[in-house]
Formats: sequence, C-alpha cells, structure tokens
Amino acid sequence: MYRSHHCGQLRTSNINEEVTLSGWVQKSRDKGFVIWIDLRDRYGITQLIFDAERTPEAMVTLAKSLGREFVIQVTGTVIERTSKNPNLETGDIEILVSKLTVLNTAKVPPFTIEDQTDGGEELRMKYRYLDIRRNPVKNNLIFRHKVTQEVRSYLSSQEFIEVETPYLIKSTPEGARDFVVPSRMNEGEFYALPQSPQTFKQLLMVGGMDKYFQIVKCFRDEDLRADRQPEFTQIDCEMAFVDQEDILTIFEGLTRHLIKSIHGKEITSFPRMTYDDALRTYGNDKPDIRFGMKFGELNAVAQHKDFGVFNSAELVVGIAVPGGNSFTRKEIDGIITWLKRPQIDALGMIYSRCNEDGTYKSSVDKFYDQDDLGKWAEVTGAQSGDLVCVLSGPTDKVRTQLSALRMELAERLGLRDPKEFAPLWVTDFPLLEWDEDSKRYHAMHHPFTAPKPDQIKLLDTDPGAVKANAYDLVLNGNEIGGGSIRIHDKATQALMFDHLGFTPEEAKEQFGFLMNAFEYGAPPHGGLAFGLDRLVAILGGQETIRDFIAFPKNNSGRDVMIDAPSAIDETQLNELHLKVDLK
Repeated sequence: MYRSHHCGQLRTSNINEEVTLSGWVQKSRDKGFVIWIDLRDRYGITQLIFDAERTPEAMVTLAKSLGREFVIQVTGTVIERTSKNPNLETGDIEILVSKLTVLNTAKVPPFTIEDQTDGGEELRMKYRYLDIRRNPVKNNLIFRHKVTQEVRSYLSSQEFIEVETPYLIKSTPEGARDFVVPSRMNEGEFYALPQSPQTFKQLLMVGGMDKYFQIVKCFRDEDLRADRQPEFTQIDCEMAFVDQEDILTIFEGLTRHLIKSIHGKEITSFPRMTYDDALRTYGNDKPDIRFGMKFGELNAVAQHKDFGVFNSAELVVGIAVPGGNSFTRKEIDGIITWLKRPQIDALGMIYSRCNEDGTYKSSVDKFYDQDDLGKWAEVTGAQSGDLVCVLSGPTDKVRTQLSALRMELAERLGLRDPKEFAPLWVTDFPLLEWDEDSKRYHAMHHPFTAPKPDQIKLLDTDPGAVKANAYDLVLNGNEIGGGSIRIHDKATQALMFDHLGFTPEEAKEQFGFLMNAFEYGAPPHGGLAFGLDRLVAILGGQETIRDFIAFPKNNSGRDVMIDAPSAIDETQLNELHLKVDLK
C-alpha cells in the first residue's frame, strides 16, 4: 500500500494515528536540528517533520538529500503543529516521520511548480506534465471534469442517448479545411477527421434515436488564436420531431443547470435578438450584454453640418461610455492611438464630453453646437459625466471597429465581471453569404441548415435575403453554442446544394448517402453543439481555452511537448503510396 491517506485529507481528528503518504516534494526547509518537507499530491499538501530527537538518524540524513519533485513515500504519526498554517486545509497537523522511501528522484524542474510560476507559456507547454502539477492547471482540469459530468447528468435526465460516431470519415468541400488521413489499403484515397459529426447525427435521427448527444473531439485545419485549437471538443446534440422553440428550451435548461450546479446562481432571463439587431446594436453577432454602451446611429443628427468626415460616411455611430468624462485628454489620446492600431485600423475618433452642468465639450466644436451635441447624447443614451465616442465610415467596418472599442473600454472600466453570467440567443442568421473570391454563395453555417419555412421561395429570386432557421447561444460575449433546424427532405436539400454551386453529380458524390437516407422517412429534426473548451473556460471565469485543455497546441498548431507534427519514415510513406519532396 503506497498510501493510507492523501495529502489533503488529514485533520486534528487524526492525531496519534500512524499513516502512510506518497507524493512529490514541494519544498524543504532544513534548520539543522529539524527538517520540514511539504509533501504534495493532487489533493493538497501535508507538512512532514524530521527532528534529531524523535526521527531515526538515517531518516534525517536521507531527508536532507531530497530535492524538489522527488517522489517519496513516508510513514509516520500525525501530530499537532506548533505553528499552524491557516492557509492549508491540513495546516493544523504534521507527520512525524518514522520511515522514508525514495520512490523516484527528479531533475531540477525548468520552472517552479507553484501557483505563481517563473515559467513562460512556451516553456510550460513543453513540460506540460510538470505544469499540470501546478494548482491553476490541475484545478482547471478538475473543473472541466465537473462540467462534463453535469452535462452528462442533465442530458441523460432529458432522455438523450450518448452515441459515438466515426473519426475516419469522408472529406467534404464545405466549411474549414479538413485534416486528412491517407489509407494504406486503398491507394490514393483519404479519410478526413470530422469537423463535426453533423451528417452522422442526422442519420441517427433517421435511425429513430430521437435524442442524441456526444462529447466529441473535432478537427479543423485553420488559423489559430488563443481561443482556437486544431482539435477541440463539442457537446454535440440532435433531436427529432422538434422545432426551434423546443431546442432553445432544452439548452436554456442545460445552461441554467450548469451555472446553478457550479456557481449556485439562478439564471432567469435568456433574451433573444436577431442577427440584424445584434449587428445594429452591438456591432457583432455575439454581444456581451453584461453592460450597456449600445450603439446609437447618428447619421440623422450628425450629417447636416459642414463636417466632411461625417458627411461622406456610410454610417456615423457612437456609444456612451459611463463615467468617461473623467478621462483625461491623455487617456482619450491613448484610446485613439489604440483604435489606429493595424488590428482595428480606424482613422480616428470624435468625442463629446457630457459635463455635469448639462453642457457639452467636443473635439469638433467648430462644426457642432450645444443642441447638436445634445442630440448625440440623446441618441446614444449618454448621461451627465459620460463620454460619447463616435466613429464613421463603411457600415460593416465601422461597426466592427466600434464593437472592439466597446469591449476594450468595458475591460478597462471593469464592466466584464467574470462572476456574472448573461446568456443571449441570437437568431435569424442569413442562410447564405457571398464569397468574393469564388463568386458564389456559401452556407453561413453548413449546407444542411433549413431556411425559414416562409422564405424558401426567395432562394430563386434573392438568395442573400433568406434567413436561416438557425440560432447561436452567446454567453458573456462569446459564442458557446450554435445550431439549426435541419433540412429533412431530399428535394429541399437538392435545392440548397444547387444554390451552393454543386452540380447534381457533385452533390451525389459528396452527400449521396444523406440524400438516400432522406428517402426512407427522415423526421423533422434539429440540434445544437456547444464548444466545450470555451464553455468551460467562461464558466471558470476566463476566456482563453488553453489552460482548460490537458495537452494543448501552440499558436502554430504544434505540440511542443511531443514535437508534433513531425516527419515520418520513408517506409511508412511508401506504404501509404505517398511521395513527399521537402526540398
């Protein structure tokens, strides 16, 4: 038996018991006549004591030789600590060691295994197995486990069945780039790793499974960001004989359950907003509604004077920054500099101070009088003490820029409280979006998304105006889930493929298996997939997902710990019928 208790378990009620513990040496303090060692495992830290009077001399000598991260086993008696540590759950006791065994030695770690470490991110990713020993990462992984357990519990209670779908599937041209896997047994042919189990979960509905879910690994070969990985995990769900309202109700319930079970908070409101309204009011389709600063469109009250910048703009739009009148001129200049960065690419910013005495002072007083500036305040909802920030330009571009400014100012003002949760449904997305490079429409979500029933006829006359029967769940400014009602009949699916530029032959080659299935009694169905990595991070009070994944990739898609991807042996290449010229 390597241990009778773990290192976070013992209390004063265990005093005088003989116990056996195993773990890693966190730190050692040698005072000559007495040695204290902090022993750590997944559960906590217990202090060990070796003293010259009560511990065998051989044990004291061996204790002096222990280094950080040595793996040891000790047997001893639980005694009360003279100097208690209120910061440790085991801080009232210590172990008077009678037997010490070194289970394994350890090299000096490349960074300190402590909550506040001296290791940079790339170094910690290279030695991720050491990083996992630190409380922040360890606790994040435990937290992820708790979330997934609650997901399974809720969905099972709603009669969902967990079904595994294949990882080696057929490559399709829609969506992001696939990761492909060459087939040794089928020369010149390739599998693809799934970007989602989309078609398989639809086939499960045809198969009568009714309610399906899967916590599933998915793969996309696309450019990476801090919140994006080439492999990621989805809570993938599908339901038959449902409409949009049924699906929204079920997954509002899941979101409520998670927030209540993990944080003890009741979520009563799930407001809904159309895609068009989200862009008009917040400048993006995943707005953070924990705070205000809604957009106010100012064309009608700003384009009547001789200010050419506004007069030539497609859109003039502003936000009211609460308490922003307290910003110094230097701080405002810093905001303008931030906006001019290449990432935002704004040409500048106009602003108006809302003074406590009801007057206004703007950066364009030469062109606008107090009545004009009062109307700016009225449209943006500004109060005394606020600052109105105004951008202008092409509609799509300026909305994106002002949305970025809104989020940045909210961060600076402390308005994005990670302990507050504000969910939002965004609905009525465009079904199709025009791609200038290929000069054709692409599915905004995927080609199996159903159009709104009353808009199918528009596909022939105005395809860009057709709205999808689709919805996204947004939490604190992050899209955590998205889905749609699916097309479930062959004729409508064929029509969709036609508008996406597929010939009948191409549609049959790529998706013939699904079209055939629709001829055998496909029920109306729809679903939703949550991004588990992002959901866990937000519930954990963060927005980057890397520390909630056991072994993440870096921004180049590399696993620097195992050095992947890497070249493979020429023999393997020959078996796969591949030739690779790296010159």
